[in-house]
Amino acid sequence: FEKIFSVLGCLEEQKLTYAMYMLTGEAEYWWKGTSQMLIDCGVVVDWVCFKRAFLEKYFPESVKHAREAEFMRL
Repeated sequence: FEKIFSVLGCLEEQKLTYAMYMLTGEAEYWWKGTSQMLIDCGVVVDWVCFKRAFLEKYFPESVKHAREAEFMRL
């Protein structure tokens, strides 16, 4: 996301709106539920919050480490 945001010149407050627009299917339903839960808990849902939750859900540490190891074997 960060690369396209840089190219588009997105402001911080625009990033979350754009990212939400790009979500489809299961990811869209996941975010609707997750964001509502966060809001209900008093969490400010902004780009940083979304990015953290998205990466934890769809790119957990185990996957990150596996990809790093794969890259190092190239």
